[in-house]
Amino acid sequence: MNATEQQPKSMSMIVTKGTLDWAYPPFILATTAAAMDVKVSLFFTFYGLQLLKKDLNHLRISTLGNPAMEMPMMGMHMGMPNIVSMLPGVDRMASGMMRNLIKKKGVSSVPELREAAAETGVRFIGCQMTLDLFELQPADFIDGVEFAGAATYMETALNSDINLYI
Repeated sequence: MNATEQQPKSMSMIVTKGTLDWAYPPFILATTAAAMDVKVSLFFTFYGLQLLKKDLNHLRISTLGNPAMEMPMMGMHMGMPNIVSMLPGVDRMASGMMRNLIKKKGVSSVPELREAAAETGVRFIGCQMTLDLFELQPADFIDGVEFAGAATYMETALNSDINLYI
């Protein structure tokens, strides 16, 4: 490469959360960066690995420990007190409300964003240790996932211009 050629920018991200609301940031950032010709690698570990399963209907919002959670209801924004989280069905109800809001506002679904990321060449790396720890099988996951360890992530991160932890 001569001095006038510029190496493409690259970004790596560790994805550790597997809830409906936490599924959006990595896929939105990854697809945006890929659209800007950035080479993107996502390393899914622990509960983040859930985002690579074939079926994403299991994704829920956790209301516990989320004091910033507000939902537009009855013409205002209603907060969700943490104590409400102990009631049976609250997370399922909040997840349903969020899915309805996403659909109503025309926001892409998590499967749509994940597919767009794959189509734009985003590299999906599933943590092999997490796979083993939780006794999961590669067949549980979408095609195109590379299973590797932390050393693979570190090699990618050390060569990236941008590193994010989500």
